[in-house]
Amino acid sequence: MIDLHSDTVTKPTQQMREAMSLAEVGDDVSEEDPTVKILEQRIANMFQKESALFFPSGTMSNLISIGG
Repeated sequence: MIDLHSDTVTKPTQQMREAMSLAEVGDDVSEEDPTVKILEQRIANMFQKESALFFPSGTMSNLISIGG
């Protein structure tokens, strides 16, 4: 059975943990995280926009979209 009642209940697999431990990281607030920069550029290109922003949660993106 798959538990879909919350995304905070699931636990990462060993493969996910390994990928996280090997990932290049940086401060995304200072635009220094290469993974976030690649994701934002891919999304901007996909929608033919100059730039895009990544938000770590739907709640955060909804708040920003209504001017919070």
